[in-house]
Amino acid sequence: MATAPQNLYKADLRDVMFVLFEQFKLGELLGKEPYEAWGSEEVRMVINECYRFCCEVLGPVNALGDTQGCTIENGQAKVPPCFKTAHAQLYEAGWKAVGVSPHFDGQGAPKAVYMAVEEFITGANTSLSMYPGLAHGAAELIETFGTEEQKARYCHKIFHGTWGGTMCLTEPEAGSDVGAARSKAFKNPDGTYRIEGTKLFISSGDSDMVENVIHLVLARIDGAAAGTKGLSLFIVPKLRIKEDGSCGEPNDVVLAGLEHKMGIKGSTTALLNFGENGQCIGELVGGVEHEGMKQMFMMMNGARIFVGIQGLANASSAYLNALTFCRDRKQGSSIDNFKDPNAPRVPIIQHPDVRRMLLDMKSRVEGIRALAIKLSMHQDLARVASDEKAKDHHQGQVDLLTPIVKAYGTDEAYRVCVTAMQAMGGAGYISDYGVEQYCRDSRIFTIYEGTNHIQAMDLVGRKLSQRKGANFQELVGDIAKFVAKHKEHPRLGAPVQLLAKAQETIAATAMLLFKWSQSGKLKYVDLHANRFLEMMGATTVAWLLLEAALIAEEALQNVQNDHPDRFFYEGKIQAARFFAHNNLPLVPALGAMMQTDDDSAMAIPEEAFSTI
Repeated sequence: MATAPQNLYKADLRDVMFVLFEQFKLGELLGKEPYEAWGSEEVRMVINECYRFCCEVLGPVNALGDTQGCTIENGQAKVPPCFKTAHAQLYEAGWKAVGVSPHFDGQGAPKAVYMAVEEFITGANTSLSMYPGLAHGAAELIETFGTEEQKARYCHKIFHGTWGGTMCLTEPEAGSDVGAARSKAFKNPDGTYRIEGTKLFISSGDSDMVENVIHLVLARIDGAAAGTKGLSLFIVPKLRIKEDGSCGEPNDVVLAGLEHKMGIKGSTTALLNFGENGQCIGELVGGVEHEGMKQMFMMMNGARIFVGIQGLANASSAYLNALTFCRDRKQGSSIDNFKDPNAPRVPIIQHPDVRRMLLDMKSRVEGIRALAIKLSMHQDLARVASDEKAKDHHQGQVDLLTPIVKAYGTDEAYRVCVTAMQAMGGAGYISDYGVEQYCRDSRIFTIYEGTNHIQAMDLVGRKLSQRKGANFQELVGDIAKFVAKHKEHPRLGAPVQLLAKAQETIAATAMLLFKWSQSGKLKYVDLHANRFLEMMGATTVAWLLLEAALIAEEALQNVQNDHPDRFFYEGKIQAARFFAHNNLPLVPALGAMMQTDDDSAMAIPEEAFSTI
């Protein structure tokens, strides 16, 4: 008799509420335009109900979808059968409309609330969440850059799950080097374009859960300039759209294959051929030529933030599953009784090294969550800002933090998943407990939507110099103000002083990167970019964790000894202390490594890597 699907997804709702309301003061935005329909109670209800839905509907089919995988039948991608009902229920319940504009019958929630909802959806079922996640990004792009006719034709149906959506950048000979794309577009007399080309690694590239898939395809109009400047963005439906808005005949978009992957096996990763028979028709986004990369960057940046949330969600559930296991699993005696052969076995959470691993995971998960919500609050504050200076500041912080959320968040998330497996021992390695799948699924997060090295190069090559360096200086300045105010704190002063050294190091190291870039030593920038992003990620996360710890310390003054919040707040303090003492000393060390001008990776001859 088959075992009923089991939900293994877990999330810490108390921490989500803390970050939203106590740390980042979401309540101060609620009730005011454009969030006048939202209050604290509405947010809390959405958080609780969405989590319940994800545990009851999405979580139980996560492992099953991983086992069933995706197939092709008669040129059509078939998703895991168990996904179809869950996908329909996700849209019927309205969870994908939480962040959609009321203009398209959405709920218009603040970005911070939408971010929390996305954490639950993607954590409960990463593979399934890919389909609506990419679709949402495609609809947002059309909403922002499309013509009024395009918005009316596509947005509502994509936002509400009738149609899917993708972004098609990568090609066989042009992976991260998007400017080398060979896909072509030829203008037709009626103003549409004939599209020809091949795209690969296309997430959600085909699906039998939706009526149609709307591809956003980067291609070069015949005769356009080489490189990224010559690229345009086209809306290319899998099925052509009739005048009445219904789906018509196939649009010469051929599913040529599906990739066989380490993880996210319930998500189609497609090889697509456009215009094999010369009959693929697309329309320019917004009717504007040669703006493809500018338009696509909006979706790419949104996707990068989404991937950071994917990392957080998987790491959080892996940690909480490991925590449950370590509380229940009894093995060995207490360290205090290790010489006594008759001493009773204790839960392994009592062993010092297991406690170290658990606190390490807790601090990283809560730090990544704070970092992601910090970014989303800047998005909300940029939207409601009453003057351009404030708007520029908040948008600048979004730009600066995006590569850190994506890269640092996913690097640390995978580390958490691995640590969760280690804490559980052999039980973590088998599929029964879920952590094995979290490890496999989370491994892709550091690679897609721009590898984490691309994020690091984006940070040091573009983001540090934006607004003449103001974005970076404002972040470093905020950390410096925090240090000056709290460095003598009786309980947290020592970790705050470690933060001071880290903050000084990233400021000095940014100048070193600038010096290299100005003196023709670009190879050093490339060699050390990842290191600098790690330094910035650790410093920013430590700051946010220490900020949370100070809030918790003050809150403890009004909490009864037997109230659960006493343990919650104490956990925030200890997580901040642990992260600061175990991660911040690495920042000056990494900075010192960068000062050595080590070029051995470039000096070694290619033949010297191996004589095989």
